[in-house]
Amino acid sequence: QVRLVESGGGLVQAGDSLRLSCAASGVTFNSLTMGWFRQGPGNEREFVAAARRTNGSTWYADSVRGRFTISNVNAENTVYLQMNSLKPEDTAVYYCAASPKFYSGSYYYTWAITYDYWGQGTQVTVSS
Repeated sequence: QVRLVESGGGLVQAGDSLRLSCAASGVTFNSLTMGWFRQGPGNEREFVAAARRTNGSTWYADSVRGRFTISNVNAENTVYLQMNSLKPEDTAVYYCAASPKFYSGSYYYTWAITYDYWGQGTQVTVSS
């Protein structure tokens, strides 16, 4: 049984940093593309970042590029999202997701439908 468990969310002030973690179990971690999505109040779920484990490629939404970093740790079967210079508009529930599918184009990994496995989400609240 595949399981993704996020942690690390919380309440911070604008300009602060947080690191989210996503621990994966029940799946061959090395073959996956791992992604982070978020859903703010009244908004649809949106892509944040993704990382392909086979070649280390990473992709970011324009809204977080330069502030957020996605990284994998093979030995721990864990993917991290380091979030710096947080803004109030980053407030959302953040979800970890995993996809065993391979696409040559990175665009497909910005779609939630590409991912087969999802965590339960962790709340990030950024106050101004």
